[in-house]
Amino acid sequence: MTHEFKEIISQVLQNQQQGKRSVLASVVALDGSSYRKPGVRMLITEDGGMTGAVSGGCVEKDVLLEAQTVLKTGVAKMMTYDGRYRLGCEGILYILLEPVAISSEFEQLFFQQIENRKSFKIDSFFRKEVGEFEALESLIDFGERQFSMTSRELADHSGLEKFSQQLPAISRLILIGAEHDAVKLGLSASQLGWEVSIISSPRDPKTTENFPGSKEVLAIDPEQAKDLEIDSQTAVVLMTHNYARDLHFLLSIKDKDPFYIGILGSTKRREKMYNELIEMQNDIEFDFFDKLYGPAGIDIGAITPEEIAVSILAEILAVKRGKSIPSLREKMGAIH
Repeated sequence: MTHEFKEIISQVLQNQQQGKRSVLASVVALDGSSYRKPGVRMLITEDGGMTGAVSGGCVEKDVLLEAQTVLKTGVAKMMTYDGRYRLGCEGILYILLEPVAISSEFEQLFFQQIENRKSFKIDSFFRKEVGEFEALESLIDFGERQFSMTSRELADHSGLEKFSQQLPAISRLILIGAEHDAVKLGLSASQLGWEVSIISSPRDPKTTENFPGSKEVLAIDPEQAKDLEIDSQTAVVLMTHNYARDLHFLLSIKDKDPFYIGILGSTKRREKMYNELIEMQNDIEFDFFDKLYGPAGIDIGAITPEEIAVSILAEILAVKRGKSIPSLREKMGAIH
């Protein structure tokens, strides 16, 4: 969700430069079930433009209509959407609509937080009642500083309910390898809103023009991978198509903290790599092997580079969300 909020903030800034007003719609509570959950947001621009979504597409028209009074009055309000009669979801959405104005100080701190891969919190104060109420607003908490999305002085929120959401650093995918399949995987990941970094060989350097959607392309050897920033919101896929190179990259990042490390190739290749890894580093932490997924991907019978990208990204998402899936690493024998 962090990348969606980043897009919303970027659109607010663009609107302000063009002299257009904006309204932020946030789902802050839910009774029952719904397609999307509290914490989803969308931005409405006074010319009718919408950034983001709060549903699969059914709720947005009502939100756009309700936002018109906020654009006129500048006063925040609550609305509800009863999906029991419209969507069949048996849920009632409570949506906070608030005018948005962003200061230059907020802009600077926000993008510093994104660039430094630091989390931040959003506290939305609301009522489960339809109408306009005092002090309805969302606060962005960077730790040392808080900012109201309405760019006003912090209000007294006594008597209001609060929905809190911690937004982590944007998901990052590091692809170690710069062949054709990395192009497809990187592009698909970027379409999910992930930051994509490509590692190519210094002997065959590439640029971001070779990898649409990527944030950066680094030409480094395995020894230099020790300096890569790999945090708990980062997934890595080894796909150099060179066994020795993959192994040495794996050794270089063994002390990092990715939540997922995918390894392309057969189960036989994986077992050989595991054995050599233990021989070369017999003190390696056992937990490290829990992060290794080889062959990378879920068992959907993927054949083409595009299908393999879907398989790998699905596995990464499942691992990140703590879901159980049929990983290829559990399959015995050939995978193709």
